[in-house]
Amino acid sequence: MHQISILGCGWLGLPLAKSLIEKGYYVNGSTTSVDKILVLKNSGITPFQISLGEDEIKGEIDLFLANSEILIIDIPPKLRGDSKENFVGKIQTLVSFIEKSSIEKVLFVSSTSVYSDDNSTITEASEPRPDSENGKQLLASERLLQSNTNFKTTLVRFGGLIGDDRHPIKFLAGRKNIENPDAPINMIHQEDCIGIIEKIIQTNSWNETFNAVAPFHPYRKDYYTQKAIEWNLPLPEFNNINPSVGKWIVSAKIKAVLDYTFKKEL
Repeated sequence: MHQISILGCGWLGLPLAKSLIEKGYYVNGSTTSVDKILVLKNSGITPFQISLGEDEIKGEIDLFLANSEILIIDIPPKLRGDSKENFVGKIQTLVSFIEKSSIEKVLFVSSTSVYSDDNSTITEASEPRPDSENGKQLLASERLLQSNTNFKTTLVRFGGLIGDDRHPIKFLAGRKNIENPDAPINMIHQEDCIGIIEKIIQTNSWNETFNAVAPFHPYRKDYYTQKAIEWNLPLPEFNNINPSVGKWIVSAKIKAVLDYTFKKEL
């Protein structure tokens, strides 16, 4: 079967779909926005307007999943500010549709936020202890998917996502009293996100968990100061009084299992 369904054709899902199409796959892609349907269609994606809820799914979810062997779930929780949702409930509702579909393999885009900031070195063998509500709901969703025997699930825990149009220095430039200056960065470029997902599919690496961050971990203060200088932006100022907390994410399994080499510098 040469068809893949991507739930969430956003910042990562859309270029991923385009790349898969270039490699010969047929792609069903979803968006919550009616305005984006034409964008997907013009990119060669079979478009679906689908919205997940805790108790129902709006849109043609059965048709979206039909005839696909692989489902990529790339819909992050919406838990910032006043917007709180039961993300686990959404995934639970989705699972009931996956179970009765042709889907045999699920790739769930997760985050390194499932690990706590305790200044430790993190591998896939480390016990997740999320500090944030975002991390807690992602971890519960991971376990919900991986415990289901109707399909195989691979988890990809991405670090901070950056790309040509997306970088945290744009937000941090000129800010004052930024915490954790001596915490390491754990980031990954969009191009490597796509490369790793495609490598998982190519190597048939299912029922796995991968930490996916670039093997480059300078301290936040050094990294963001240098980026501000490179981009001619106001320098960020850091709080050097409070102790820094963070984590070192190791993604050596990416090389060992997938034989993947990171392509983009940060």
